[in-house]
Amino acid sequence: MSDRPVITLKPASGTTPLRPVGQTDQCWRMRYLMLAPHRLGFFLAMVLLAASAVWWVLVQVARASDGALSLHHALSSSLAHAAVMVFGFMPLFFSGFLFTAGPKWLGVESWSTHKLLPVLLLQAGGWLLWLAGGHVLSAIALAGAVLAGLGLAGMTLLFWQLLRRSQAQDQIHARAIGVALITGSLAVAGMVVSLAVQAQEYARVFVLTGLWSFVVVVYAAVAHRMIPFFTSSAMPFIKVWRPFWLLWLMLGAAVFEAVVVWLELVGLPQGTAGTVWTLLRGLLELGVGAVLLWLAGVWGLVQSLKNRLLAMLHIGFLWLGLSFVLAGVSQWSGLVYGAPLIGLGTLHALTMGCLGSLMLAMVTRVSCGHSGRALVADRIAWSVFWVLQAATVLRIVAAIPTEWSAWLMVVAAFLWLGVVSVWGVRLGPWYGRLRADGRPG
Repeated sequence: MSDRPVITLKPASGTTPLRPVGQTDQCWRMRYLMLAPHRLGFFLAMVLLAASAVWWVLVQVARASDGALSLHHALSSSLAHAAVMVFGFMPLFFSGFLFTAGPKWLGVESWSTHKLLPVLLLQAGGWLLWLAGGHVLSAIALAGAVLAGLGLAGMTLLFWQLLRRSQAQDQIHARAIGVALITGSLAVAGMVVSLAVQAQEYARVFVLTGLWSFVVVVYAAVAHRMIPFFTSSAMPFIKVWRPFWLLWLMLGAAVFEAVVVWLELVGLPQGTAGTVWTLLRGLLELGVGAVLLWLAGVWGLVQSLKNRLLAMLHIGFLWLGLSFVLAGVSQWSGLVYGAPLIGLGTLHALTMGCLGSLMLAMVTRVSCGHSGRALVADRIAWSVFWVLQAATVLRIVAAIPTEWSAWLMVVAAFLWLGVVSVWGVRLGPWYGRLRADGRPG
């Protein structure tokens, strides 16, 4: 018999123990996805992210090719894209983080991965069905959104049960995220009902409401708690500084933008009152953007450039400030040109620039740390991060109406596909393999 020792894997707290496995086992196995919540959540998010990126490239090529590629649309492709970008892979990435780090914040035992499996599969499967149904039958797409909404609601319930069990004194960030999850679940439900009654404009508003009051709120809470901590851990000479007024500023700005979405639906003031509103809104957005850009510097943007993984976090946060500045400038440009000059460009500065960059940085960091690897951004991660920055700039420029806009969007879509594909191929295999350092989890 072999003298090679056999160890018994101890999965993340609360998960079902697996059978003994040899320490040298480096094969990818489906059951290893159940070793920790982040493995399953991140893997499903990567699958949905890649599928949605391929689909969006096909849509953009069909739009720009003047009929060379024809796609049948049972549902607005713009709405389908917006919904899957807001409610699709983002909550799945959130689940991997919230049910791994969240219990540590709250001082409670996490749920088993088997407990999370149904709600995560409902979301991943539901949104894949949404994309397919958008080209076949709208009822199929709606059924997919219903399944995904049930999955998100179930995930919200599980997170609130952790909150109810917690005796931790500091629950502000976790409770902000808990409220955001409720808002996100309601936004999905509102979108589904709107589409069921053929009120597509309301469906679009519910998606944008979900972006601001769900996704951006979660990002703001996590950024406020974690970016100063990560920076201080890597650079001890920088102290953790995160006063709560900054958190309230970010959350307040997100809620303001969500309210504006509804004000635009019911109709903004016209004439002099409309001009005053536009000036005040632009001024507020410029003010928030200026504070966030200042905060990026205070949190150590310049110092972080010596550490690639840390720089990815800080540059991602920098985009949050830039997105508000661009939004303010865009509002004021509307007074001159009759409509905001950049339009959807400001939205993509937020989604691709800020949310996409922070997603890349945070998921890479968690995946490295929980797979037993060094907390560094290797050449691949660093390269795809900068390709993402190029794609973001292209998408912003494409929002300005020119004869090249459609093809700039195609290029941006291909770059986005390249980023998520390379990133997914790099990190995806880690989730189905044992940790590189031999530790459990």
